[in-house]
Amino acid sequence: MFLELRHLRTLQALAETGSLAGAARRLHLTQSALSHQLRALETHFDTPLLRRGTRPLRLTAAGERLLALARQVLPAVADTERFLKSDEAAAAGRLHLTIECHACYDWLLPLLEDFRDRWPEVDIDIHASAFDALPALLAGEVDLVITSDRSRHRSLHFEPLFDYEALLALAPDHPLTRLKRIQPRHLADQTLITYPVPRSRLDLFGRFLDPAGVEPAAVRPCELTAVILQLVASRRGVAALPDWVLRDALERERLAARPLGRHGLRGRMLAAIRAADADLPWLRDFLDLARKMGACKAP
Repeated sequence: MFLELRHLRTLQALAETGSLAGAARRLHLTQSALSHQLRALETHFDTPLLRRGTRPLRLTAAGERLLALARQVLPAVADTERFLKSDEAAAAGRLHLTIECHACYDWLLPLLEDFRDRWPEVDIDIHASAFDALPALLAGEVDLVITSDRSRHRSLHFEPLFDYEALLALAPDHPLTRLKRIQPRHLADQTLITYPVPRSRLDLFGRFLDPAGVEPAAVRPCELTAVILQLVASRRGVAALPDWVLRDALERERLAARPLGRHGLRGRMLAAIRAADADLPWLRDFLDLARKMGACKAP
């Protein structure tokens, strides 16, 4: 679409001031820049917008049509901008979110505390962890989804939050700690502890074990990250977890970890929002906070 708000503002300023010089002063442009913008408009639509040689300047029929549009659109835009900057906008705001990442809860809760301090009037809610949550986002049931999967749906917008690497968490005395890197075959005789999510949603299967045709000896689901860490430490199994989840346990030498595969099993956490909501001020602020906290998590 060629026509922009600046073009409408130009037509309105020309009509109200009656001259290129007056319109340029009102719009804080040089007269040359204003003339260039006007010529570009007339060239694009292949029609004159001004009656040259008249004093004051007069619009053609096409110019009058654009002026009518300007008088309809610009006040509505100005009212909306005032609303979005007001306390009333925050009071009307809503941030309902869900997560396709069990490990992200420990990261999300302090983030929401900071956000609530900054936007106390915004309605915040966490919906039950849902996989394939993007249909709920499109339907307006939630406003943001934390995910590692990107969709090409034109109505959705994805913001990168932080990168991570999944590592195999091991007890410090586990035999696999003798290896520098873990290959799929090394997990064939291991109990794998995972979050209780569909196998198709776990990168360890989809990108590591399944392509190699390897099945672990057993799979043990566990809901809580802290319990998974305890089970691994007590030699009840091994688990693939993001590096930032393991950092504290590794620094305290409660666990060991090894990379998965030759190049590592890497991913990126994303925030999915509706494209139409991308400029909501409280949503932009949440994303900025999320990136800052994510940067603290990322190595």
